[in-house]
Amino acid sequence: MVWNVAEYKTKTAVGERWIGMADSGWIAHTVWWQIYPLGFVGAARESGPPGTPVVHGLRKLIGWLDYAVRLGASGIAFGPIFASETHGYDTVDYFRIDPRLGDEDDFDALIAACRARGLRVLLDGVFNHVGRGFPAFRQVLDDGPAAASASWFRLSWPAGAFRPGIEPAYEDFEGHRQLVALNHDDAEVAAYVGQVMKYWLARGADGWRLDAAYAVPAHFWSTVQGRVRKEFPQAYFVGEFIHGDYVAAVHEGSLDSATQYELWKAIWSSLNDGNFYELASALERHNTFLSAYPPLTFVGNHDVTRIASRLNDSRFLPHALVILFTAGGTPSVYAGDEQGFRGIKEDRVGGDDAIRPEFPEHPDDLSPLGLEIFRLHQDLIGLRRRNPWLHRARTEPISVANEQLVYRLTDGTHALAVLLNLADRPLTAQIPGQPQIMAGRASLFTAGNTGSVVVPPQGWAVLDSSGAPA
Repeated sequence: MVWNVAEYKTKTAVGERWIGMADSGWIAHTVWWQIYPLGFVGAARESGPPGTPVVHGLRKLIGWLDYAVRLGASGIAFGPIFASETHGYDTVDYFRIDPRLGDEDDFDALIAACRARGLRVLLDGVFNHVGRGFPAFRQVLDDGPAAASASWFRLSWPAGAFRPGIEPAYEDFEGHRQLVALNHDDAEVAAYVGQVMKYWLARGADGWRLDAAYAVPAHFWSTVQGRVRKEFPQAYFVGEFIHGDYVAAVHEGSLDSATQYELWKAIWSSLNDGNFYELASALERHNTFLSAYPPLTFVGNHDVTRIASRLNDSRFLPHALVILFTAGGTPSVYAGDEQGFRGIKEDRVGGDDAIRPEFPEHPDDLSPLGLEIFRLHQDLIGLRRRNPWLHRARTEPISVANEQLVYRLTDGTHALAVLLNLADRPLTAQIPGQPQIMAGRASLFTAGNTGSVVVPPQGWAVLDSSGAPA
């Protein structure tokens, strides 16, 4: 393949096709259903050689969109879909759909099908690193230090004259030599990434999840977003952050959101340990994030052990979901979690396979064993979507004990009370005002301007407490 550094500039003509008309607050109404496409469609583990027939796997996803709508999702968050060497995070062509998933016509059909159902689309942008087969890197290996694209990477050449076959040392992603880190201080890299983003936004995407955003300098995101937003002001950008100063990273990178791994950990850990003090502390810190931006919240994704396998006691899976769908932020459900899928992530080659399985051809082929947890997701997502103010709601603890937690969510006008009970004894709480049970099981006795609520052992309840004093 001949690499031309300027070639990508000719691939943005479809920008005229963009007809996005989203109002600026669309994300407040969004619940994502996240799919890892290569696993979902059962794609081959590695890409084939040039000329390998295209497999139109994206068409399979279209058959699952009505299922996502029934679940209550209002958007689909896709994992990597661009041409790559193996798992999708080793991209070799950002302007081409992975042949194991289909082609651009398949993508357009998928976008049209999502639009017909009112579903937003979030793409996975792997812009921290590329695969070794990425043309700009191949040019470096072929031409040496004089390659036009040498500045795109952080390289160190051995002493002596270059000759074919000599490789430079290069920075990679966390020790994975197949993932070559880009040089984010290079202006051409920033221009390239911006063009990639605009190209797919022009074809109908609504935003980008930025993979490994924590490994990329904030100034790079700020530069790229500034250019992209001039043409797509309503696009949504969420960075993957697993450590660091999240508020500063989002602000300095001009991003809309960041992944909320702290809350994810606190949810399953507090349920396993019977330690709601941990969760209460995490929710307090969550408030500080909400003051700056609405985080992307989840109890599962393509990188972690599934929540049904993570919890020691399956009776507490509903409690995890209640926290997810009542806490402020933008909730995301990893495909299969709504069916109670199990899977443990392992730190080894192929260790993600169990959490990225192939799905059946049609939703009707799913086991009926997942129906109960699916219906619970429906109920809680319905509650969430009827109360979009929860997107920026703050959490106020009412009472905290090791195995019993009561907290209130409010935006200053509306309010919900959440009662979580892990104990073998009932949980009794006094809720000011005239509360009403919205979900869960509880006994409610109202006297005057107070409601006395009793939640059974291992139970939970969500109450409308909007009439309570602020």
